[in-house]
Amino acid sequence: MLLRLDKSDTRPLHEQVAAAIRRAVAEGECRSGDRLPSARDLSTALDINVNTVLRGLRELRDEGLLEFRRGRGITVAEGADRRSGLQIRVRELVAEATRLGYSRTDLIEMIRGTTT
Repeated sequence: MLLRLDKSDTRPLHEQVAAAIRRAVAEGECRSGDRLPSARDLSTALDINVNTVLRGLRELRDEGLLEFRRGRGITVAEGADRRSGLQIRVRELVAEATRLGYSRTDLIEMIRGTTT
């Protein structure tokens, strides 16, 4: 898995790490069950602090995209590809709603009013 961070990006580095892995999962570069490099290896490759990498990885674990298993490392969770793609679209939707002046509450009400 090849990750790159944009040093000119104003987002915190841990968010960039999480976004890069989300993108790799959504694009099929990482599949369910695949093992990720260790946080230490990722920090070395990205030239950032290991705690920054761990913060990004924990965010993805909390979203259900990654699983941490003692002795087995960090793996991509089952169904993460579907979830990751949806997470990306949700973030884009929230950003667009904010740009247009809608609050999160407004957006939630719009979603609640949508029927499938």
